[in-house]
Amino acid sequence: MPQLGLLPRKAWVALLSQILQPPHAACPRAVRFHSQVAEAVLTSQLKPNQEKSNFIIKTPKETLTEKYGEESVLIYDLKDQGGELLSLRYDLTVPFARYLAMNKVKKMKCYHVGKVWRRESPTIAQGRYREFCQCDFDIAGQFDPMIPDAECLKIMCEILSGLQLGDFLIKVNDRRIVDGMFAACGVPESKFRAICSSIDKLDKMSWKGVRHEMVTKKSLAPEVADRIGDYVQRHGGVSLVEQLFQDPRLSQNKQVLEGLGDLKLLFEYLTLFGIAEKISFDLSLARGLDYYTGVIYEAVLLQTPNQAGKDSLSMGSVAAGGRYDGLVGMFHPKGHKVPCVGLSIGVERIFSIVEQRMKVFGEKVRTTETQVFVATPQKNFLQERLKLIAELWDAGIKAELLYKNNPKLLTQLHYCENMGIPLVVIIGEQEMKEGVIKLRSVASREEVAIKREHLVGEIQKRLSDS
Repeated sequence: MPQLGLLPRKAWVALLSQILQPPHAACPRAVRFHSQVAEAVLTSQLKPNQEKSNFIIKTPKETLTEKYGEESVLIYDLKDQGGELLSLRYDLTVPFARYLAMNKVKKMKCYHVGKVWRRESPTIAQGRYREFCQCDFDIAGQFDPMIPDAECLKIMCEILSGLQLGDFLIKVNDRRIVDGMFAACGVPESKFRAICSSIDKLDKMSWKGVRHEMVTKKSLAPEVADRIGDYVQRHGGVSLVEQLFQDPRLSQNKQVLEGLGDLKLLFEYLTLFGIAEKISFDLSLARGLDYYTGVIYEAVLLQTPNQAGKDSLSMGSVAAGGRYDGLVGMFHPKGHKVPCVGLSIGVERIFSIVEQRMKVFGEKVRTTETQVFVATPQKNFLQERLKLIAELWDAGIKAELLYKNNPKLLTQLHYCENMGIPLVVIIGEQEMKEGVIKLRSVASREEVAIKREHLVGEIQKRLSDS
């Protein structure tokens, strides 16, 4: 397993941002193979003494059962030739916990990029797929309360800010508060996970719809559902934590008090990290997966009033995670627990949102990272073009040319406009005589003559200014 502790902190935060950062835009083809690109980038930057994680994609069915609650229906089941029941992995968290248990690892800081599978109806417009790539970061080990949890939230903020996807909000809650709230409201313990799964749909359904599901499909008493509704529609900051300490129902529940105490401490650390304004304590956040035991969180992108023409609207979850202190113990032969906390970022979801936003604002999709195109207006100049592009490549400039001996200049310029390549260098007989190269801006169509020895410097200056 790659150890994040071996890398400087800024290096691996930047690395995750680089993996997820679209070059300038996204296209459907880019989304399809982005997971492979992400894994290749990650692998290429690992240090020699680090190993690439290699969790098994096909997993014994019993490894995945009773870990996901109602979400288990989305697991892909299959049988091998010997009749053993196997499943495709649903996420990266359960295989990671199994790895810790099997190798008796008690402390680890790691990242992992890999594919996961969900047997659900794909909704490409909303970034939901049956096969997609996740980037995970996890901290395993016994530490003082809320310090690793605060770092995970700090990492999530840094990555989402670095991606420049727009305004975002991270909702936080605690499963002990959720369970304690259910108990205080009169939910039978046998229905905790089922009701939790319903509450987790509040980001997609109205409270009225969620209440109807709990009452009609899950046989919850209407008055109990109404008591839950009084809480799950509340959100705020540390002031809400203080209010709930005084709540006549919740203040009598030990689990709730433990969760509120940890959240209060968490907000202190988040304030020190300078990200408290990005965090909202939201009682509607439930995270339907069964393995969460403590703090849970979910990041959503926000649509600004100018974009929506009304109040800010959620554009869906792009990252989520939480604390799962009991999961490793489920795999350990002696049930030894290793406290863990982590986060997961959906690559395809981010690409889908980028595409949607570009369509809304009429931005052109750029599918190449090429910075400079090498062109010529005349025939028999392939050798000079090859010499020139080699100079650019050696200087670290991303350049390309058409693979033709005698391309037409208009064809070359149209190619640059269609592909969104910002600069063109043009070499011909006149330029050879004068010892210059023409540098053309594709956007403005302005051309200037640059001495050949100054060309690389001028290009680098323009690229850094853009």
